[in-house]
Amino acid sequence: MSLEEAARQLKFAPRQLVALEAGELERLPGGTVVRGMLRSYARLLRLDAEALLAQVDARVPPPDAERLAQRYRQPVPFSDGARRSNLAYVALSLTLLVVVAAVALEWRQERAGMPRSAFVSPLQQPAEPQRAAVAVASAAPAPSPTTRAVAPPEERTTAAGWRRIEMRFDGESWVEIRSGNGKLLVSQLHLGGTERVVTGVPPFAVVIGNAQQVRLSYNDKPVDLMPHVKVEVARFTLD
Repeated sequence: MSLEEAARQLKFAPRQLVALEAGELERLPGGTVVRGMLRSYARLLRLDAEALLAQVDARVPPPDAERLAQRYRQPVPFSDGARRSNLAYVALSLTLLVVVAAVALEWRQERAGMPRSAFVSPLQQPAEPQRAAVAVASAAPAPSPTTRAVAPPEERTTAAGWRRIEMRFDGESWVEIRSGNGKLLVSQLHLGGTERVVTGVPPFAVVIGNAQQVRLSYNDKPVDLMPHVKVEVARFTLD
């Protein structure tokens, strides 16, 4: 495999792979990028990623989770060079906390209301068969209230037109997903080795930072994020 072919498959610039193989890590944009490139390169070449990461641990310290979260939380990552005052950051943080709390409360209320719409109404029977059914029922033990016909969770999701997004994180990544009605479903930093499942009503507006470290499937079908990546961030819509 040529260097150009490897760079094309990984969506990296050839000069970045040259710097990585030469050990010139200072030419690469930060420790998170170096670790992400190593993992992706190792997966492409079927090598042990952890062994490669161990070789650069002394030169590339682990990323700070809070700093990474602040980096990907910006509306246009890597493009706003203006510095804000401490008061502005405090105000923004408080606003985000209020929004997250409001969304969480609304989501809990919606989830609490979903099972009520899932009960199946009994069909109307002709008069004579109904009397016969009553007679039989009188001789049989009464069913437990918990055995009433309730659609299973997957059926409720399908009936409501909901869709499922499943993500697996090989490295740290900031994810923001909004549903078709504009509701914020997730806005959070995820650590490597974790998974996240999100359900909602499409279309979904998705932003994924450090997208090379994320494997995503939509309704159990894998989605290639690389065509949507620009400067480590993938922005796309799932219908």
